[in-house]
Amino acid sequence: MRTDIFARLDREPEPPKIEVPRMTRTRLALFGGTSAFYLAIVVAVLLSTGLVTLDWKIMLFRPYQQWPEIHGFLDYYVVLGQRGPTAVMVAAWLGWRSWRQHTLRPLLCLGAALLLLNVSVGAVKIGLGRLGPHYATQIGSPELFGGGDIFPSGHTANAVVTWGILAYLATTPRARRYLSALSAVVALGVGLTTVYLGTHWLSDVLLGWAAGLLVLLALPWCEPVLAVSEAWILAARDRVRERLRDRRRLVPSLPVASGGPRPVREPVREPVREPVGVAGGRRAPATRG
Repeated sequence: MRTDIFARLDREPEPPKIEVPRMTRTRLALFGGTSAFYLAIVVAVLLSTGLVTLDWKIMLFRPYQQWPEIHGFLDYYVVLGQRGPTAVMVAAWLGWRSWRQHTLRPLLCLGAALLLLNVSVGAVKIGLGRLGPHYATQIGSPELFGGGDIFPSGHTANAVVTWGILAYLATTPRARRYLSALSAVVALGVGLTTVYLGTHWLSDVLLGWAAGLLVLLALPWCEPVLAVSEAWILAARDRVRERLRDRRRLVPSLPVASGGPRPVREPVREPVREPVGVAGGRRAPATRG
């Protein structure tokens, strides 16, 4: 038996017993508090309160001009919140987890989380239509219903979900704590980076943090559906494998060139030729000259 660290890269002989998170009272309380915070941010922007004034003060301060020396680094750092690159990286890791643990749950959780994120954040973006700082038209205005799509911040919400899903799927309390802290730091940095670059208002980022956290907190409600989906997918895979086995049994095991069974050919029979001058099976009478 291998005892070195590389043994953890081998596939486990049987699926491990993984405790699935449940919707506890603590999680429900966090979900309710985050929902209230989410609603408060939306109302504050709709009513053009002091939060909108703070948005404009930060925008006119132009942080990217105050500290230009970190602009290059933050241009790369903000990629940690882009949906395409982060989804590919996290999906690769969770795909390996799925193979090692004989379960599709990690990939299904990621798919469900991204689906919830796209639907919830996309609906609010389209419904409120807020313009970004670079496209603002009137100082002090919340810039709502102008055809924009930046409220809430998709970069921030995506950073919360894609990196937070690693903590959600952690199998030990210690790993969950470390991954939760790491995902929080990444999501916090991505949100503030978008404010620094001037691509989002501060209120966009606050709402993005709340939107991503709501998706993670709601995942336990999706677990029963994910379990049914996993069972259906695995059953379909087994049916396909069985059909492929049946087809292989009907095909000869060896090709003809390798000495396998050859098709049986019947001997060719040549037609019987009748002698010349024979008609109707009787010999023609001889003629005298």
